[in-house]
Amino acid sequence: MPKNLLKLIFSIGICLGAGVLGSFFTISSIPTWYVTLNKPFFSPPNWVFGPVWTILYILMGYSLYLVWKKKKVPSIFWIQLILNASWSIIFFGMKSPSLALINIAVLWIAIVLTIKSFYKINKLAAYLLYPYLAWVSFASILNYSIWILNKRG
Repeated sequence: MPKNLLKLIFSIGICLGAGVLGSFFTISSIPTWYVTLNKPFFSPPNWVFGPVWTILYILMGYSLYLVWKKKKVPSIFWIQLILNASWSIIFFGMKSPSLALINIAVLWIAIVLTIKSFYKINKLAAYLLYPYLAWVSFASILNYSIWILNKRG
């Protein structure tokens, strides 16, 4: 197998793996805890999240591959990937929209920094992360709204 093909498979696989890790905490909480939360009117149906995240992880993986082909991957990419996976653990696993809101705010900043660092190496790699930034922006508003609508006391 050509070296670059292995890098491509690994790059996409590692990003999808972050999603799989998060899904372990998400899947069990949706029918039990998440369904009981008050959600804003703009909250998408649950079935939307899986396909959207799959596409975003593939784009993220291809972006990673484009950078990795040219240069060592900046640390900020790995930081944002860890923050990405930890959001599901915090929101769904720990059932803490407030801590998840802090996490997603830091994640958003890490994505912006990743885009900036990738832009210096490969412009397409940076552009491929814009849908991810847009979705996390939306998810941040959704997370905030859920936190506000479900505050106790």
